[in-house]
Amino acid sequence: MFWIWKQSIRATTVVLCIGSTRDVSALDGCLVLLCLAAPSWQAIPQCVPPVRQLFRDLALGRPFPTCAMAGAGNSAAHQWASAPDFCPPQYLSSFDTENSTQYDCAFEGAVSVSIRGEPFVRTWWRSDGEAVSEFSPAAKAQLGSWNRRFEDDYAAWAAAQPPVVPDPTAP
Repeated sequence: MFWIWKQSIRATTVVLCIGSTRDVSALDGCLVLLCLAAPSWQAIPQCVPPVRQLFRDLALGRPFPTCAMAGAGNSAAHQWASAPDFCPPQYLSSFDTENSTQYDCAFEGAVSVSIRGEPFVRTWWRSDGEAVSEFSPAAKAQLGSWNRRFEDDYAAWAAAQPPVVPDPTAP
């Protein structure tokens, strides 16, 4: 048996006990929900295989696994990325064709986790296991520290943008 420890929103400790004989292909929705809500699921060895399996399953069109014990307002939902409307700007690319501009998102989709009915984290994923998590302001306040890759990537993208030139004809 192994234990995954996760600090809950009320600063109490929630312990999830999982048997080591479980088949990883039959994903435990509660484990995946708990892992995705962690400050950095990639740093928790017990979370990496099931979360990566989740991304592969979603890429194959399988539904997000359910968790009957999640509690009121605790849930996760998947949405496919759709460039340019549903893709963070730092992961959006574009190219011009003869008649239009085409857009592409570096990620295939996003899993949004809500805790007590409020957005907590959105994890952008690819089927190869690459992922980045976008934590809500409330999550950041509660966690204190988290994987900052999303913010760092955004800062690098913003710094690379050309400066906005004011329109001299504008009032």
